[in-house]
Amino acid sequence: MKISFDLDDVLFVSPKDYETEPPLRFPLSRLFPERLRKGTVQLIHDLQAEGFEVWVYTSSFRADVYIRSLFRHYGVSFDGIINGARHKKEIQGNNPKPLPQKMPHQYHISLHIDDEDAVHANGKVYGFRTLKVFEPDPEWADKVMAEAKRIRDLEERAAEIRKQKREEQA
Repeated sequence: MKISFDLDDVLFVSPKDYETEPPLRFPLSRLFPERLRKGTVQLIHDLQAEGFEVWVYTSSFRADVYIRSLFRHYGVSFDGIINGARHKKEIQGNNPKPLPQKMPHQYHISLHIDDEDAVHANGKVYGFRTLKVFEPDPEWADKVMAEAKRIRDLEERAAEIRKQKREEQA
């Protein structure tokens, strides 16, 4: 199962408003000024240990190599990254009708973590699951893990029901 995270105001936060992971050492702190929300590193490791694929899905145009490099310095690797450029190319394409800035289900992502109300509203309209993380919350990582496990259980039960129906029809 795939889980994706937005960056700005979800994983990247202001140390003025949030508890953060320790900053990278100089000179890396100059190259990568973003600060990670406290608990990000452990959460991603825990999700991957549970067998989840962890992705980034951001509307920002930060380069894939920049995102991977920054997180690699924290010991984190992602299974996939979708940035604004990739989304524009693969999802919006030449479609004259503007599509939402994020469409996680198009990448078979089962749960997307974001702070924006518009993304959550689009999840209801377009049929993808979201969890809102938007404020300082010392239990945010536990909530993400609990929701990821809940969605995985739902998907496993749905797959079992489909399998039983196929067997009954055979």
